[in-house]
Amino acid sequence: MAKDGEKSEWKEFLWNPRTREFLGRTASSWGLIILFYIVFYLCLGGLFALTMYIMLQTLDDHKPTWQDRLSTPGLVIRPRQDETFEIVYTIQNTESWDMYAQALDRFLSPYNDSIQAQKNHECTPEQYFLQEDSGDVKNNPKRSCQFNRTILEACSGLHDRYYGYQEGKPCIIIKLNRVIGLMPGKDGQAPSVTCGAKKYRVGKDEWRDDSDKIGEMIYFPSNGTFDLMYYPYYGKKAQVGEYFQSMDSLNSEMLSDFSVFLENAPLVWHCR
Repeated sequence: MAKDGEKSEWKEFLWNPRTREFLGRTASSWGLIILFYIVFYLCLGGLFALTMYIMLQTLDDHKPTWQDRLSTPGLVIRPRQDETFEIVYTIQNTESWDMYAQALDRFLSPYNDSIQAQKNHECTPEQYFLQEDSGDVKNNPKRSCQFNRTILEACSGLHDRYYGYQEGKPCIIIKLNRVIGLMPGKDGQAPSVTCGAKKYRVGKDEWRDDSDKIGEMIYFPSNGTFDLMYYPYYGKKAQVGEYFQSMDSLNSEMLSDFSVFLENAPLVWHCR
């Protein structure tokens, strides 16, 4: 009997035919509570949408609102394989270095003079290419300066399609990362990069490097400089055409913080 009573109570809770209540509430009660939650969540969603809208109005489509102060941007090298900065090859084995030459070909193809002439502006060397806004009036779209492949001379791949790898004098492309608004260089002097053998500890107070294993290093353009005319960078949306990072090329008789393996031992280079 007790079980029958419990079943009867549950049935009455689910649906009470006398009071016409479902789960303890009448139809009007359910309608009011559903209406309350609909209005509640609509207000909550509207408040969230309004907050997002107000926040988005404070953002600039062309540059970040907040930006860290970087004294020096990061350096990137090409060629690189499989997310590493190691260049390993044997001169006699063409297949071991041909992939590096092909990677440089792919990387430098957008820098062909004909492509640059079509897409980008011919700028005045050794001075910043400033395209400032006038108050609230945006000076957009902004132009990008030409970076012609021929500037890299012996490392352009136009005279030597193997980039020196077949002679043991491989070319390495060094480029600066893009940083919006960065104006590198001090007192009007173009920034530059220098590379050399990285020192490593061999004792408690003793350091050594492999500079004796490195031959002559040649930079293109000369002195390893990055021309000021490629700065500042205004961002992808602000600049028309295609902005290409300025870069240098390094040609040396042995190589590569990237490394080249010399007689099964790594020779680590440090560029700054």
